[in-house]
Amino acid sequence: MFSTLSDRLTSTFKNLRSKGRLSEADIDATIREIRRALLDADVAVPVVREFTASVRDRALSAEVSGALNPAQQVVKIVNEELVAILGGESRGLRFAKTGPTVIMLAGLQGAGKTTLAGKLALHLREQGHTPLLVAADLQRPNAVTQLSVVGERAGVPVFAPHPGNQSGTEVDDVIGDPVAVARDGLETARQRQHDVLIVDTAGRLGLDSVLMQQAADIRDAVTPDEILFVIDAMIGQDAVTTAKAFEEGVDFTGVVLTKLDGDARGGAALSVTGVTGRPILFASTGEKLTDLEAFHPDRMASRILDMGDVLTLIEQAEKAFDADEAAKMAQKLESGQDFTLADFLVQMQQMKNMGSMKKMLGMLPGMGQMREALENFDEREVDRIEAIIRSMTPGERDNPKIINGSRRARIARGSGVTTADVNQLLERFAGAQKMMRQMNKGGGSMPGMPGMGSLPGMGGKKSRGKQAPQRKVRGKSGNPAKRAQQERAAAARAAGERSTAAPTGSAFGVGRPDAPQTPAEEVQLPPGFDKLLGR
Repeated sequence: MFSTLSDRLTSTFKNLRSKGRLSEADIDATIREIRRALLDADVAVPVVREFTASVRDRALSAEVSGALNPAQQVVKIVNEELVAILGGESRGLRFAKTGPTVIMLAGLQGAGKTTLAGKLALHLREQGHTPLLVAADLQRPNAVTQLSVVGERAGVPVFAPHPGNQSGTEVDDVIGDPVAVARDGLETARQRQHDVLIVDTAGRLGLDSVLMQQAADIRDAVTPDEILFVIDAMIGQDAVTTAKAFEEGVDFTGVVLTKLDGDARGGAALSVTGVTGRPILFASTGEKLTDLEAFHPDRMASRILDMGDVLTLIEQAEKAFDADEAAKMAQKLESGQDFTLADFLVQMQQMKNMGSMKKMLGMLPGMGQMREALENFDEREVDRIEAIIRSMTPGERDNPKIINGSRRARIARGSGVTTADVNQLLERFAGAQKMMRQMNKGGGSMPGMPGMGSLPGMGGKKSRGKQAPQRKVRGKSGNPAKRAQQERAAAARAAGERSTAAPTGSAFGVGRPDAPQTPAEEVQLPPGFDKLLGR
């Protein structure tokens, strides 16, 4: 969504970092580039003016002129101002102290309210709540049916006493009474002891008085704790006009951005909060019911400035990865067992549960510089790898070394790929297996990496101290006389090292004053040992 804006801002700051001292002209040029980038991203003009004015005032202040690295200080200022126009601190849903918490969804038709209702219901159900969906959109064709299907997929019950518009065409007159449906839904939630009620309301292709009056009547009937304005993040400058109209007609409490995974310029996200002052609570990032994220202004600002969003990535990993499976894998590696293709398959499946690989990789810092490679990444590669592994026998997964040419051809036919693809997978897995062995030997980390457990005193396996550098071993000479001379010299060095290595007062009595001393001429040497000493 913010790829163009991110690239423009990153390029601007790159030119800024090449200068050790910033003049007023440098700052003005930077502000002009930021202004153009924001306007190209369809950010509302009042928001752009306020943002650039604030950045310029702070950039010309003492906090930049007195900084050791002025360019980084300007980037810090831009990041903080982005967080401010995105809402500052993140806010979650406000729940009622008694009775069911009522959440009302409002917005234009096509913004994704019905799908969002299912996503929000699933999100709340996973948190331990018992939501109930109410189908109060009786105008849009098959809106009630769609909500019923979405609710079934989310595992949440739907209150739909009226079938709504079944004609397949949009109608202007009211079919049924949506206000009565919302009121009855609230009573049903109280009787069935649902703690959250989500009301899906009707939308229009444009703003009109009928839409606003109907939404206001539903609001008065159920007294919602949260009124979420659902807005399509791809509509650009119209986001400001629509948001102002809903603010005056319904007075929403929060914003939900949908279709944030699209390729639009994304100015709506930077405009709505700045114009209305209402926080963005959620962001819909895909078509699946699980593609709903809590909106964090600081994390979104980091994404825009290509600083990554590692915290969101960690949260998604915690949801997707099975703790029991992770414990089993750790125990297996600690016991010295090899990492197998069966284990690799389990890891791949858990990564698929996290969602799109492109989206996950895009959360890493600095990935904006690899945007072209990221866009060309084929999501089906994961499916191909899974198909190859599933075409193997259990014995082949546990011991890939037994996979010969005929087995590779059979696996390729079974998975619908070429033999070269199978060979490539086995080569990559061999590298991964070798890395896992090194991590196991190094106490759970890559050997030789600074600050890891394999280094002395850094945890992991017990350190054995600093090892002496190995001497370069020379080959023995083919000349018998010279070889005998080399052997005598090696034996003399070994004897000298042993004599100097024993400390005074050692455990074996060597060097102790009270230890019995044997004269050198009475020492009995093994047969032939005197030749090694040159006697």
